[in-house]
Amino acid sequence: MKKISCLLLVMTLYCSFLNTALAQNDTLALAPLPSLDDFTKGDDGWSFGLGLGIEYETAYEGSDEFGIEIQPAGAVQWRNGDNIFYFAGEAIGWRGLQGDTWLLEALLGFEEGREENDSGDGRLDGLGEQDEGFELVLQARRAFTGDWRYWLVGRVVTGGDGNLGLFGVGRRFGEQLDGTGSEVNLVAVFHDSEYANKGFGIDPMQAAASGLDATALNGGLRSIGVDYSYRHYINNNWQIYGEALFEYYSSEVRKSPIARSNYETEVGIGFIYIF
Repeated sequence: MKKISCLLLVMTLYCSFLNTALAQNDTLALAPLPSLDDFTKGDDGWSFGLGLGIEYETAYEGSDEFGIEIQPAGAVQWRNGDNIFYFAGEAIGWRGLQGDTWLLEALLGFEEGREENDSGDGRLDGLGEQDEGFELVLQARRAFTGDWRYWLVGRVVTGGDGNLGLFGVGRRFGEQLDGTGSEVNLVAVFHDSEYANKGFGIDPMQAAASGLDATALNGGLRSIGVDYSYRHYINNNWQIYGEALFEYYSSEVRKSPIARSNYETEVGIGFIYIF
């Protein structure tokens, strides 16, 4: 009798989660891309998600040191038809669907910069602190079909220290239209000389203070990268998400003494509660 009761309990819980998942699949995200937060469930008005994520990543661009960082997750969103305005952590932005195959996005985000103590091994000693500031990010995705199975992506990042551009292709896996499932993007990243030297350049004063060779980089190809995103509804309110990124630097970047590694990588997982 006890075994039957346990079996009934498991079946009840399973059916509950299954019905919830099916209900979520009936909702439409602005665009069914797991890399994008969409807490609106297809409804106009306010939505709110709050959570926590854990990331294992390189300590700074070009570092061969790794660390674990805990970060808040989620956003406050307001949807009006095919437009979502949002505030997420250190960024405020808008994304909008134009027709069935264009997704445009603009956000203003806070860039923390780099500090000498980002390297626990003293690899940045003498290079000074980089100023904090804001960056404007403009992004466009062009889907080949209305179900967003494949797309082209372009992104421009601009601020007080040069410009960065990203161009690539992406693919979505799964049949869901509620923003869950997984996706992968293969991209090429370019930067101008100002942006390149912000991260990897060493001027004569820094060279004298750090003992590293003075280095000046040209603009051009920065890296080739691949990123993966996953999102799943545990129930009606809880989401689990995961992400992974790998970026392999170009030969121009790898010649910098700051680039102790030929690549940058990041892996993260987290949970979000949708109110």
